[in-house]
Amino acid sequence: MRLLTIGLPVHNAMPYLPEAVSSLLRQTYEDFELFVIDDGSTDGSLGYLKTVRDRRLRLVTQESRGLTATLNRMLAETSTPWLVRHDADDVAFPERLLLTVNHIRRFPQAGMFYSYARHYYQGRTFGNFRSTTAGPEQLRTLTQQGYLLAICHPTVTLNVAKAVALGGYRFDLHVEDIDLWWRMALAHEIHLVPAFTVAFRQNAGSVSTNNFERQCTNTIFIQYLLLSHLWGLQPLPYSAVYEHLRLLLDHRRMHFRQHARLANICLGQQRHLHAVAHASAALLASPEHVARRVLHEFSPKAPVTNGEDPKRFLEQTALLWPGAAVECGVS
Repeated sequence: MRLLTIGLPVHNAMPYLPEAVSSLLRQTYEDFELFVIDDGSTDGSLGYLKTVRDRRLRLVTQESRGLTATLNRMLAETSTPWLVRHDADDVAFPERLLLTVNHIRRFPQAGMFYSYARHYYQGRTFGNFRSTTAGPEQLRTLTQQGYLLAICHPTVTLNVAKAVALGGYRFDLHVEDIDLWWRMALAHEIHLVPAFTVAFRQNAGSVSTNNFERQCTNTIFIQYLLLSHLWGLQPLPYSAVYEHLRLLLDHRRMHFRQHARLANICLGQQRHLHAVAHASAALLASPEHVARRVLHEFSPKAPVTNGEDPKRFLEQTALLWPGAAVECGVS
């Protein structure tokens, strides 16, 4: 029985799509289906996909429905037990699938696998995506403590049945991945494949880059849902709680992260003066976080996580969970 389907959602993915598809079709492990859903592309993506001649390719088209709906369709229509996530502007290293299959055979009851990723620009890899490096029990413990896992979405392989049973992907907030990670970590084992399997393209024009504060607040919303689950509280809808959550952001840390991200993008594009400018802005925003980042590279102690200190949410209990201050009882 075939184990793997590679799920490739596509929406206006040119000119990067051919490189992504080529990297998948040239894997050393060859027994897979490449399931591509074109989500209403208006550039040349669909035209290119129709030129690909490979028996493993299954191409489906739909009117534009967005990433979350597309990913859930992939989960619903995948015929294999495991779905390998990949993005249309990223590049898979040749042994990605072989490493994944080896880990599936070692841990067949896992709910999910993920790996390390390198940043990528025009054929060059540089720098590493900051991932949570831990075993399944520690990943669950970090989640139970109220923190979100840092996992590069295009490196993930999902157990299809378990992901569907958990409700699949939720929300069109560009944080559909980290919302699934916490539910998976609490219910099933997540295993790290300790290798670089994907070259991950950062884009200065992406939604995350251009709407960084909203993206950070959306991440806090997912942490709010996690804490509500852990503490047995009823969360408010996104629209009702957004402004309250925005006040929880550590703005110095947020500006540090934003400029560090832009510095990394400029470095990959070899725009060195711009990279230095953003690195300097990151230092001005928060020298403390710059120092922590440097020290962590040389002497990592605690695993990398996303989100704010859960105690900050408790300070706003009356706003975030009206009438639940007494029932919460969390210290």
